[in-house]
Amino acid sequence: MSTILFDKIVYGPVHSRRLGVSLGINLSPTDGKRCTFDCIYCECGLNAEHHAHTPAPFREDVKKALTEKLAQMKTEEMYPDVITFSGNGEPTVHPDFAGIIDDTLEIRNKFCPEAKVAVLSNSTMLHKEDVVQALCNVDENLMKLDAARDELIGQIDQPVIHDFTAAKLIEQLGRFNGKLVIQTIFLQGEHNGVRIDNTRDEEVDRWIDALKKIRPEKVMIYTISRETPVKTLQKVPMETLEKIADKVRIAGFPVSVSG
Repeated sequence: MSTILFDKIVYGPVHSRRLGVSLGINLSPTDGKRCTFDCIYCECGLNAEHHAHTPAPFREDVKKALTEKLAQMKTEEMYPDVITFSGNGEPTVHPDFAGIIDDTLEIRNKFCPEAKVAVLSNSTMLHKEDVVQALCNVDENLMKLDAARDELIGQIDQPVIHDFTAAKLIEQLGRFNGKLVIQTIFLQGEHNGVRIDNTRDEEVDRWIDALKKIRPEKVMIYTISRETPVKTLQKVPMETLEKIADKVRIAGFPVSVSG
């Protein structure tokens, strides 16, 4: 399997099909994966197959790495569209996440004030007030919601948090008062003998009901684009994604589609 793991704190820039020219920041260890989800489609692989043996980078190391990279890019007159927190796991689990966001905004303002700061999150740390506040301070607060039913979230995202529920997630996402973007991957296939399909009408309708409670400023929907650790998953046709997008528009939300 072709697994993508980042061996640096700051990586790229890379071209993101959803965000443009993106300079990535990895707050997870650089020798493995550390995440509160174990998504069956994750490009970093499954958690058990890629244990990290080193700690996450310190706040000071992140600040130094980003400063050096942006200084280099400035001399080359090359600027990112966005500075994106993603990497080898969930960025908001870092104990200094809020402080790192403060540092990043300061460094961004110095070197490339036109660039946005984005966080790609699986939405599992929203019980922490400092995380919520930090996410409110960034330009693009992109939160995952792959389904609105516990069983289906369990099949697709495989949370490793014992008290994780869809109802709690939806309630916490609603606390942003609309200052967030919801990202959802649609897929089909089978895993552990169970048929998985979050494109079915009843699942989409339940997901749209959740969107109405969350009130995001935008919705991004996409499907598999790279090799997945679970081999029995299937890419959803663009026609299906567009039908789902039409339902999102009818519900009153702007939506982008990536096939």
